[in-house]
Amino acid sequence: MTTTEWITDIALVLVVFRQLREGRLDHRTFLIPLGIVAFVSYSYLDSVPTGGNDLVLIAALTGVGAVLGVAGGVYTRILALDGHLMIKAGAVSAILWVLGMGARMGFQIWVEHGSGADDVARFSVAHHITSDQAWVTAFVLMAVTEVVTRVATIYVRSRRAQRGAVRPTAPVLDRTA
Repeated sequence: MTTTEWITDIALVLVVFRQLREGRLDHRTFLIPLGIVAFVSYSYLDSVPTGGNDLVLIAALTGVGAVLGVAGGVYTRILALDGHLMIKAGAVSAILWVLGMGARMGFQIWVEHGSGADDVARFSVAHHITSDQAWVTAFVLMAVTEVVTRVATIYVRSRRAQRGAVRPTAPVLDRTA
């Protein structure tokens, strides 16, 4: 792994660790992770291989990213407090985030420094995955999808929480008299 890859992966993990402390939900909550994945997408997504079962691999890992992202967003607490929205990543959210990021990092380290390259090559041949670019694209899209769906889930939940916090209650008519 390059220094840039380490920094990017660690930055994405720190995004959630920062949210383990309750803090105010603001634009940075959305812009920092989206900025990181925009950089990653620009840096690593040159092409999307379509030969053999490349798209199946890409779709499967993208789907895993979506599930992890939505679940992480659901397990992030959002509450209205004194006219502001507060956010705090729960333990489940943090575990899912680290699991997704850690799995990608672990896979890359295993392939680069262990017997993983041979195993992945055999798996790729057996399952008609045509190039290493398919793996790169699949894992990058998994990370991007995890981040985007987590941020989107938090955004939708924050809008609902905000509407619920400012919604005036309608007077209840007493019909018993």
